[in-house]
Amino acid sequence: MPAPTDSAANSEANRTRAPAAPTASSFARVSLLVYALLIVYASWYPFSGWRDMGIKPFDYLGARLPYYWTAFDVWTNVAGYAPLGALLVLAMYPRIRPWWAVWPAMLGGVLLSACMEAVQTYLPTRVPSNLDLLTNSAGAALGAVLGALCSRYFLHESRFLLVRRRWFSGEASRGLAVAGLWPLALIYPQNHLFGLGHLVPPLSAFFSDLLDTPIDLATTWLNSAQLSAEQYWLADVIVTACGLTGAALLFLLLLRRQAPRRRLVALYLLACIAAKSLACALFFAPQNAFIWISPSAVGGIMLGTLMIAGLTWAPPTAQRRVAALALILSLVATNAVPANPYYLSTLETWVQGKFLNFDGAAQFLSVLWPFLAIWFLFHPVHRRQV
Repeated sequence: MPAPTDSAANSEANRTRAPAAPTASSFARVSLLVYALLIVYASWYPFSGWRDMGIKPFDYLGARLPYYWTAFDVWTNVAGYAPLGALLVLAMYPRIRPWWAVWPAMLGGVLLSACMEAVQTYLPTRVPSNLDLLTNSAGAALGAVLGALCSRYFLHESRFLLVRRRWFSGEASRGLAVAGLWPLALIYPQNHLFGLGHLVPPLSAFFSDLLDTPIDLATTWLNSAQLSAEQYWLADVIVTACGLTGAALLFLLLLRRQAPRRRLVALYLLACIAAKSLACALFFAPQNAFIWISPSAVGGIMLGTLMIAGLTWAPPTAQRRVAALALILSLVATNAVPANPYYLSTLETWVQGKFLNFDGAAQFLSVLWPFLAIWFLFHPVHRRQV
């Protein structure tokens, strides 16, 4: 009997090889944590005027349904909690299989929404509502079912995962979550185009509420410093260039050498600019979609693009250090430079209205993102090279 050939032996080995053990999705778990924080911030925004109204926190459960409600309110509540349900299902894998995870995901959405509504009892500007609880719970349930239906495209073998493994490093999951939040963080109006992490306004509001007296850190901390038009222009260029360079290099660090790196980075930056323009058109006016364009913003984009192009083929260690340094410099300058009067007038025209929850989440994300990015760049687990 002839001996089996090498190809036959390899084929037999492939058939008998045990399938790879399923692994947890770091992307889903980091995204779940960030999204839950956004829900908390949006539900309790603006975090001021905390008072005891003499009402028990869960009395709203036995109240009658609100007389006045709109389809917009219902659908925004459903849409707001649907991603939470989907992420809960994906985050529990592989400990709990997707379809079994639907029930605990629904329960998690109900408990989180009930807690958010209960705490609103102590906020005079917010009204706890059993209708909100019902619609939020419906959104979480819908998202959980959709998460289970789509799980095979994100958790099992699929073209999406094959492209992900071919183009992105093995440690890219958390980085993809951070990079994916950057376009959303840019939605809220900023003093500078890419100047995220502006801590002065939220800290001023926090201390004003804590001490029950108006406090403006912009005047006490910055001593009412005023800059000339040329100094504002230079600061805007520096912050815009550093913010753009830090975010682009962070995304670049996630890519393998065989990936179309420059095209993917360019596509990523175009998607971010599109999100910024869409937000300006939605919250200001359609004709103001490109209101963010200014000579200093264009100068910062050109300078940042040159820096990114020069660092594309630099060693990953150098890219990581430059990205962290650029983000830290942008963060410091954003909080050290007094607010531009034009920015203050722009913020006054920012439409909240029915988007109050979204406004709070957008502001929170714009403050949080640089710290998430710096955490990713400095965390030892994320510095592994594959």
